[in-house]
Amino acid sequence: MEKIRVLIMGAAGRDFHNFNMMFRNNPQYHVVAFTATQIPNIDKRIYPPQLAGDLYPQGISIYPEESLTELIQRNQVDQVIFSYSDVSHAAVMHKASEVIAAGADFRLAGTRATMLKANVPVISVCAVRTGCGKGVVTQKISRCLRAHGKKVAVLRHPMPYGDLIKQQAQRFATLEDLKNAGCTIEEMEEYEPHIVNGVAVFSGIDYGQILAAAEKEVEVIVWDGGNNDLPFLRPDLEIVLVDPHRPGHETRYHPGEANIRRAHVIIIPKIDTAVQANVTQVREAIHRINPQAQVIEASLPFQVDDAAAVRGRRVLVIEEGPTLTHGEMGYGAGVLAARRFGAVELVDPRPFAVGSLLDTYQKYPAIGPLLPSMGYGAAQISDLEATINATPCDLVLVATPMDLRRVITIKHPTCRVTYKFEEIGKPTLEDALARFF
Repeated sequence: MEKIRVLIMGAAGRDFHNFNMMFRNNPQYHVVAFTATQIPNIDKRIYPPQLAGDLYPQGISIYPEESLTELIQRNQVDQVIFSYSDVSHAAVMHKASEVIAAGADFRLAGTRATMLKANVPVISVCAVRTGCGKGVVTQKISRCLRAHGKKVAVLRHPMPYGDLIKQQAQRFATLEDLKNAGCTIEEMEEYEPHIVNGVAVFSGIDYGQILAAAEKEVEVIVWDGGNNDLPFLRPDLEIVLVDPHRPGHETRYHPGEANIRRAHVIIIPKIDTAVQANVTQVREAIHRINPQAQVIEASLPFQVDDAAAVRGRRVLVIEEGPTLTHGEMGYGAGVLAARRFGAVELVDPRPFAVGSLLDTYQKYPAIGPLLPSMGYGAAQISDLEATINATPCDLVLVATPMDLRRVITIKHPTCRVTYKFEEIGKPTLEDALARFF
């Protein structure tokens, strides 16, 4: 039979996993190309033959998503597999319309075809949007399990933005491991807090290999999801976060809505900073969409290492990059801290942005007078540092999950903003995790 010709739309993560699970050794299909979006500098690469397998001795080319229609028509593509996350339902269907108009079928891969089965219990932490607070929840779960004597590892959603062969299967247990691997800021933001928490992080491209390595070391795996993507492993307990700062987003974004429908436990964080009407709206949505789920309500209290230094100052706020970009949040913990502790002005960095930061603001104009911690490579990290130091301000508030000051030199005075996860009333995370103890 003639092979079915496939193109995979992705953003350097879910796309590679879907290929590995569904197509790598499947002679019924021929994957002609990947496309890439969301993340800068991840197109114009090759998914190498060492990862693609014997059916692809030349590897598979990765093109910018802007070439989608041309690629479909030139390669006579039969099926397009949509394989990235945190995209509005409307945007997904616009892509579907483009694909269908070009002559191909449009597919979304399901959980049965893409989830690996582990030999140890798996707890997944996912969300309906980027920036809900998954990281601190995952860290608290790890602490709870370890307090009950369990050996724990975190498997992190992939971020293979560099050398794909070197990133096939990675393990990070120390900050030195991050340095030796040449991690981007985005990788360090996700890995560093777990390492500081005393838990090793496994990540990369080939999650069959990654899972096998983690299973040799631990009794429980915690899946730390990226964006609002589904888990790559079949969970024994699915925990999903919503966001009362973005009510209504529970059912507007793919695949976040699938997450909330699958959840065993749903967490409403940020109760301490959200408008009460929004909290009520989110509660009602949970009851309507997934009334069987256990609901945990929580705050994410933040602190500043020198709150007095904020008062009366003109402040540049640096927030986590993905939360501001495709997460579409207009503020984060840094802005909330600046307001609470008496900053007189949020200094707008946009007039002083250089290099790739100019492109980021052009692509995501809703960011406003904040600086996303963009650092997908050495050049962009240099652009970030130059933008910070060119912005006239009294103080820089660093509200990123990792300490940005460890990897760039900031000439202005700085303060670090951090936050933690605290349940409000019952049930608690410990209650939800009891059967794993």
